[in-house]
Amino acid sequence: MLEQKASQISHSELWRQWKEEGRSEAKKELIEVFLPLVEFVSNRLAIGLPKNVSKDDLMSFGIIGLIDAVEKFDYLRGLQFETYASWRIRGAIIDGLRQGDWVPRSVREKAKRVEEAYSKLEQQYLRSVTDEEISSYLQVSIQEFQQMVQDIAVTTVCSIDDPIRDEESETRLSLLVDEKAKNPEITVNEFFLKDMLAKSIDRLTEKERTVISLFYFEDLSLSEIAEVMSLSPSRISQLHSKAILRLRGSLTRHKAQLMQNS
Repeated sequence: MLEQKASQISHSELWRQWKEEGRSEAKKELIEVFLPLVEFVSNRLAIGLPKNVSKDDLMSFGIIGLIDAVEKFDYLRGLQFETYASWRIRGAIIDGLRQGDWVPRSVREKAKRVEEAYSKLEQQYLRSVTDEEISSYLQVSIQEFQQMVQDIAVTTVCSIDDPIRDEESETRLSLLVDEKAKNPEITVNEFFLKDMLAKSIDRLTEKERTVISLFYFEDLSLSEIAEVMSLSPSRISQLHSKAILRLRGSLTRHKAQLMQNS
């Protein structure tokens, strides 16, 4: 406990030296201290990515994100750097991969078709739709649909700097706000966003909810989740992909409804 407290004091002093005195040595030391974050985020993203994606590339992109986080972080706000940096690292890795055309256009088009199918059918039936119903809507067999989900698994990671919707400029980063700041508009928007997300998660299947919970709230990797649920890693990847596509479709639909009612 004393060691952890001493470490926090040391980190605070490093932030002061870097931000207030501009000491490059302090910046370098902060980067070294939080370098394990890059490996952690890289390892999580590596699950489900194509085999041709190099772990070294993920680390290199992630380090760029970490440096950016150290440069832009405001330590006086009292926010946790690890959370902020993890988003920046993740975003930098995904942006780096996208610049290398790691996902074919045809795969992105498949993802859009499936996302739209989930959005339309779940709005029509007011419940979580089955694979058979999605397959019928897309006019493909169950086997073809499962292969589609497997193919688009790599598109279910997203960058923090991506627009929430294609035609808008608002990004996911804009949703990360200082909790101490009092901004009524942001508070209302955040309330509705959380409410929509909670409702969307409730409509996932039990297995999909479990995967989302273990991956995003318990910080387990997909391979670890596979062990917990006694399923194959590829099956967990499919469940994760379908859950994200359902959530994207649902959130897009709910936001469109809010815009119409405003």
